[in-house]
Amino acid sequence: MSSAPSSASSSLFESESAETRQITHEILSLLLPHRRTVEADAELDTTDAFPEQLLQISGLVGRGEPVLFTLPGFPCKSPNTAKVFNHLPDQGELLALRFLDSLCARIGKVYAPGARVLICSDGHIFGDVIGVPDEHIDAYGDALRSMISSEGMAEHLATFDLRDVYGTTLSYDEKRMATTDRYAPTIEDLRAEVKVDDSTLRMYRGITRFMVEDTAGWEGTKSALQRDARKRAYEVIRRSRAWGELIAEHHPRTVRLSIHPQNRGEAKFGIRLLGAADAWTTPWHSVPLRRADGGWELMHRTEAEQIGREVQRDGRPSHFEALDGSDDVAVAV
Repeated sequence: MSSAPSSASSSLFESESAETRQITHEILSLLLPHRRTVEADAELDTTDAFPEQLLQISGLVGRGEPVLFTLPGFPCKSPNTAKVFNHLPDQGELLALRFLDSLCARIGKVYAPGARVLICSDGHIFGDVIGVPDEHIDAYGDALRSMISSEGMAEHLATFDLRDVYGTTLSYDEKRMATTDRYAPTIEDLRAEVKVDDSTLRMYRGITRFMVEDTAGWEGTKSALQRDARKRAYEVIRRSRAWGELIAEHHPRTVRLSIHPQNRGEAKFGIRLLGAADAWTTPWHSVPLRRADGGWELMHRTEAEQIGREVQRDGRPSHFEALDGSDDVAVAV
């Protein structure tokens, strides 16, 4: 929910040094071109319009600490193979990781202590709700960590998931229950919030859409699927809120990012990892297409198949390339 800076925030802004203020605004200016939002006038953004992020960054800069971003996301692949190749990360995740790594490198040029992104993989927290097996989520997360290591991005990127919180003794069902029992809001509270808060309503509608699109093998009516999707959307938001609270407790001094669209003034900063026609599209709900001009765009697999050819890397699908009249499948070297 949008909020104005508190009196405590204002006093901190007033007491910070001119150097801290300058560096803070420079760091935030590097984020602005990549903001994920549905606001129509995002091109008019200025750093002063984001007091929450200025406060979060200035606190770290003022203490001379590296800027640590926490990013809930990279959960698992969609179970709908009309949208993705399979349950493993592909070129889309690799490009997103490279973007985050390069963003940290750019921040390091204006702020010597540098920056890091902690990818807080949230797949396990709601995997049972979206119909993705825990073993697929583990395989996705392990492959993601392998990408970070093999690409030399460990200086800037790291991961965090339920395994880091609870170890291996508890089952994933027990880990989910422990997290939601401690941190999650009630369904009743969320329903009331959706009625009065535009940001929560927007997220509820977006996740409901994903629930409908990602449900495979539904044998009931379309209206029944919509009802089921709305019910599960509330549970996804509830658990996502719990995950966010857990992250805040384990990593309290961070700049909070989100892969969901966020408005100015909100506590989280929405960040766009790759280009896509839809502000809600992510690498884990799509495949990447390399256009003829060399740029990349995320889209559903069935859409990419109409305009591109599949490219494989290391024996599995990687991405699509715009058709040029050659073979339907290529191998990346």
